[in-house]
Amino acid sequence: MPKKARSYLGRLAGATEQLFRGEAIEQFAAICYRKVGDSAVQVLLITSRETGRWIIPKGWPIAKLAPHQVAEREAWEEAGVKGKAKKRPFGFYTYIKTRANGERVPSVVQVHLLKAREIDENFPEEKQRSSRWLPPLEAAVLVREPELKSLLGKVEKTVMKPPKA
Repeated sequence: MPKKARSYLGRLAGATEQLFRGEAIEQFAAICYRKVGDSAVQVLLITSRETGRWIIPKGWPIAKLAPHQVAEREAWEEAGVKGKAKKRPFGFYTYIKTRANGERVPSVVQVHLLKAREIDENFPEEKQRSSRWLPPLEAAVLVREPELKSLLGKVEKTVMKPPKA
């Protein structure tokens, strides 16, 4: 079967052995969100630098930073979003990362919800990416990774629920 014709899940299934051997790489990401009025929420998608596909800000572990702090830093560097990420992971998704040398490695991404409190027009990667604020279900349609689609589908219910009494 030609490479392009394989489904996303088919490509991911090909990496199962690597995942079971513990050969996956780890990354940390932020689903940046903002409330719109009293009853709606938007999430931020950005484009990847290499392919231009829609993704969320994510990056590699950074020494002396907790995963949620890495998510905050990536949101700032890749999208100009400043805010507070939840310490507890919102979830995880897996994708195939193609490294600079062409090697394809499964990556497990720990995702943290980040409430945007400030959006800056000037940030480190502003000329390398595009961004869009969208309702979570519209964002879910644009991303490729099935597990990320599922996480985006849960954002509105999670952030709009009333606080516990």
